[in-house]
Amino acid sequence: MMEDGSLSALAHCELCPKKCGVNRLAGERGFCTCGADCVIAHYGPHFGEEPPISGTRGSGTVFFSPCNLRCVFCQNYQISHRTSGERATIAQLVDIFIDLEARGCHNINLVSPTPYAPQIAAAIRRAKERGVTLPFLYNTNAYESRETIRTLDGLIDIYLPDLKYAGSAVASLLSAAPGYPKAAMEAITEMKSQVGDLVVERGVARRGLLIRHLVLPGGLAGTRRLIPWIKKALGPKTALSLMSQYYPTCRADAFRLIGRSIRTDEYDPLVALVREEGFSNVFVQELESAASYRPDFTKKKPFKTK
Repeated sequence: MMEDGSLSALAHCELCPKKCGVNRLAGERGFCTCGADCVIAHYGPHFGEEPPISGTRGSGTVFFSPCNLRCVFCQNYQISHRTSGERATIAQLVDIFIDLEARGCHNINLVSPTPYAPQIAAAIRRAKERGVTLPFLYNTNAYESRETIRTLDGLIDIYLPDLKYAGSAVASLLSAAPGYPKAAMEAITEMKSQVGDLVVERGVARRGLLIRHLVLPGGLAGTRRLIPWIKKALGPKTALSLMSQYYPTCRADAFRLIGRSIRTDEYDPLVALVREEGFSNVFVQELESAASYRPDFTKKKPFKTK
């Protein structure tokens, strides 16, 4: 059970823009269905992140379940659309952090953390008290409230947000995320104010912001509108990961426009746009790489390893 008195936010949960207002401490459930304890679907070293995140020894990922979005194309749908995994108290979460550091990981990578932000904050404080020195990385869909991100100031070293959509209508249709662009932009701006641009030492990220953007078929993500916003609001030194790894999974086949993978003639012009806008810290993908980003969380090791 929950064991930290600082988790009062769960009594009227408004951690994300859905602002369900439920009392999770009393067993009530909102959109995400999360309760008072964390649920962890998988944890361990992961080598599939951007090079400065995975490094040579892997990123110490902790996959939380479920998510506060319901993306119809989510590659992690096995754990994001329903609760899957083991419940963990704050003390057990701290033990996981300590284990990941002992295993030589470069960082502690908190994946889909939003519904558990108060528990995570409490666990980070305890972990630091027990001597954990690894950078903590907040790996989020960016459907956050700015207030939630503010509570993490001084605790998170690296923010790794997705910036999914430029349009609210498509965000509602494909991810059940009304008001996504405004919320994500406000949250990411707060992240940048806390940690600044990405700092890489000896090939490994130590601090800062790295924005991910998944290119969707037919320009549905609004990439051509998002890139100029990033430049204007955050600056061209902002680190970007322009991902081509989209593939139709989960319920994507039910939506004609996204029932296929990305084409070269869609992705390459966006890579050129990023460069034309003056971004120099950019990560790109080969279109053929999509197959290597298909996890299976029914297996003990859901991702391909070295």
